[in-house]
Amino acid sequence: MKNRSEQREVPAAAEAAGTRQRVARSILDHGPSTAAELSVRLGLTQAAVRRHLDALVAEGLVEPREKRVYGARGRGRPAKAFALTDGGRDAFDHAYDELAVEALRWIERAAGGGERGAAAVLAFARERAAAQAEQYRSFLDAAAPEDRARALAEALTSSGFAAAVREVAAPAGEQLCQHHCPVAHAAQRFPQLCEAEAEVFSDLLGSHVQRLATIAHGDGVCTTFVPKAGHVPSKTTTATDSTAGRNPA
Repeated sequence: MKNRSEQREVPAAAEAAGTRQRVARSILDHGPSTAAELSVRLGLTQAAVRRHLDALVAEGLVEPREKRVYGARGRGRPAKAFALTDGGRDAFDHAYDELAVEALRWIERAAGGGERGAAAVLAFARERAAAQAEQYRSFLDAAAPEDRARALAEALTSSGFAAAVREVAAPAGEQLCQHHCPVAHAAQRFPQLCEAEAEVFSDLLGSHVQRLATIAHGDGVCTTFVPKAGHVPSKTTTATDSTAGRNPA
């Protein structure tokens, strides 16, 4: 039989684990975050947040990064932002990802590999993305033109992508940010998944879009630029090795 001290330790440990889960979930939903941002978001002291971040870092679920600063940087050491590692993302819902990769490899091999294999995977990715677009369309049909990007973010969040929108001034438009990607590992091996998704975004929004960064390329957030009316990029593009690392979060 457990003594009273042990009985008190069990719920305390469970409570700490639950709070760490909240911290990790907040980073998943909002992207790389500082201890101060997490403190405000979760209603915890910064000291408490740092303890949980230290535990998550020790477990390999979270890693510190230097927070990007735009404009003039103030004095003092720049704040650290904490982002989920691949292991941290796995802790949520990547259990089926290896199966997805194997299925895509089978499609690639069955089509003969090389360019034919790549084309077959892209065809599959486009068909999958089109099916998802039909689910998203109901969110966008009721939205005003200026709210369509936010409606798409809501639709993506309902599918597990933890998406949000923020406005940018130059060039004028919005950034659609997906803080989580359930198929990140598969997309790392098969970028056709990202390509097909960007095409769907363009179709749903009725606008050219530009993919600036993807989780699959090692960025903290998948970021897609959606121009305001009157500002049109040269073409719809997806993230490549040249765009990876430009994630603004």
